[in-house]
Amino acid sequence: MGLAPIIRIENLYHTYQPETDQPIQALRDVTLTIDEGEYVVILGHNGSGKSTLAKHLNALLLPSQGEVWVKGWNTKDPAQIRNIRSTVGMVFQIPDNQIVATIVEEDVAFGPENLGLPQPEIVKRVDWSLERVDMLPLRRRAPHLLSAGQKQRVCIAGVLAMQPQVLVLDESTAMLDPLGRREVLDIAQRLNKEAGVTLIAITHYMEEAVKADRLVIMAEGQIVLQGKPREVFAQANHLQELQIDVPQITQLAMALSKHDASFPGDILTVEEFVSTIRKRIEDHQPLPPRSTNGRQAVGLNAAPDRPPKSKPEPPGEPMIEMTDVTYYYMRGTPLQVKAIEGINLEVRRGEILGIIGHTGSGKSTVLQHLNALLVPDKGRVTIFGQTTGSARVDVKAIRRRIGLVFQQPEAQLFEHYVGDDVAYGPRNLKLSREEVRARVKRAMEAVGLGFEAFKDRLTFSLSGGEMRRVALAGVLALEPETLVLDEPTAGLDPQGRRQLLDFILRLHDEEGLTLVLVSHNMEELAQLCDRIYVVSGGQVTMSGTPQEIFSRPDRLRELGLGIPAVTNAIYQLYEEGLVHSTATALTVAQAVEILGQVLNEQPI
Repeated sequence: MGLAPIIRIENLYHTYQPETDQPIQALRDVTLTIDEGEYVVILGHNGSGKSTLAKHLNALLLPSQGEVWVKGWNTKDPAQIRNIRSTVGMVFQIPDNQIVATIVEEDVAFGPENLGLPQPEIVKRVDWSLERVDMLPLRRRAPHLLSAGQKQRVCIAGVLAMQPQVLVLDESTAMLDPLGRREVLDIAQRLNKEAGVTLIAITHYMEEAVKADRLVIMAEGQIVLQGKPREVFAQANHLQELQIDVPQITQLAMALSKHDASFPGDILTVEEFVSTIRKRIEDHQPLPPRSTNGRQAVGLNAAPDRPPKSKPEPPGEPMIEMTDVTYYYMRGTPLQVKAIEGINLEVRRGEILGIIGHTGSGKSTVLQHLNALLVPDKGRVTIFGQTTGSARVDVKAIRRRIGLVFQQPEAQLFEHYVGDDVAYGPRNLKLSREEVRARVKRAMEAVGLGFEAFKDRLTFSLSGGEMRRVALAGVLALEPETLVLDEPTAGLDPQGRRQLLDFILRLHDEEGLTLVLVSHNMEELAQLCDRIYVVSGGQVTMSGTPQEIFSRPDRLRELGLGIPAVTNAIYQLYEEGLVHSTATALTVAQAVEILGQVLNEQPI
């Protein structure tokens, strides 16, 4: 660590719309220092001020009050802006905001070119940074033909190519698959440990926070808690009040420690957990009898197990069928790309269907066929008995019955005010003013946005997570029969995820809403779905129940995917011969049940 902090913030305040009748106080009296070479993770609920704080670190925003220094340069000094932005590289939450060129390698070269570097050095840096994020094969692809996750890798490569002393990642792994997240974080952490790059990451993935030197927790524009990860995550009740989760493997450790105080409840990684169980089995330290399951005992704010259906009926007939579907982007041009090939998939009435796959696997292309936004080049898509692409298909009727929320919800927002954006669909259904207002209020409150508090907010002033909620509310206000959600909880804090999932599950269970979910959050899909399709290379490679899918972790890893942390822990113990149960644990409660039996067995 350097003697002087590389970043120093003193009494920082920031206000949006200060001249209006409704100024928004985003930051309040924030004081923080970050040492050179430190790895800091900033956590907090949506709207807590995390991204606003990040934008002060390279002078994208200037303080309304207070001071920010970077290497001794004051961000208010216009003469130092170039120095500050060369020192602090930032990867934003929304990749399209950073892409400026029409070819991937040209976009990555943009920063080094503006630093005035010689051409051989620029080429060297572009090659190096694209290789770091596994995008070399797509270096000559047009960015608009990439998936959102691939775009995010390009943005990260562009910042890495500038070789900044400080790297700020603002939810920059939110759209990546599990393997992609690990790879990007490994790159960032290697730069931190080996090259001394100061790393500042904003995330809602608790597993990404465990390797940080320090966690900084924000709430309501203020820093409310700081400390090492083990110290912070041990304060489960306080974190619950702050709408922060703890890693799933820590939840499992806490559940076991609830029954036996000698079991460490501050475990942060799967490897640490497996090592602890191994030692206890070797020493034969059984757990005392349990009176309740682990999930209930811990009292954490983790995503709940899927509640039982009020009407536990099997899914009905297929509503949507894709048969041998192939689709090309830019077909017939030199930029033609085959996105999906030979897809066979069905959505059954009343089910919760999950679709998983690595970044760029074709998931989003599949989704856009489900409500006729795309029409197959080969094969057939049948929706409610209508074949898309035929002359007689009623596309408007299909889209009224099937609501689609895109991967980047901000692309769906176009009105100035939140209330007007949510009301757009119902107004076009020619509903009465009273019914439109009722639907807007119901939809906004369902996604955790108070009607009175948010209806007159400017859409561009919202955080990324709040934009996602508004986009979802706009679709929910149409009251569709089927809801198709592309990464519905990406960018949402734990409480926001719970509220959203609880709401759509309630619609599913009580009103029979059919759900199709694409997500990189394996814990969510493992708990929620009736069936899962795995898409890789534009094709369906696996399908089955969550138990069937996640019982093959090695195959999932080959496909660039992951498994829930508790599933991984039980699987590793099984592979070592320490657990004999062949059951696949998808939840904390299931893992507690298996481990309780193992730890209470008598030694042979």
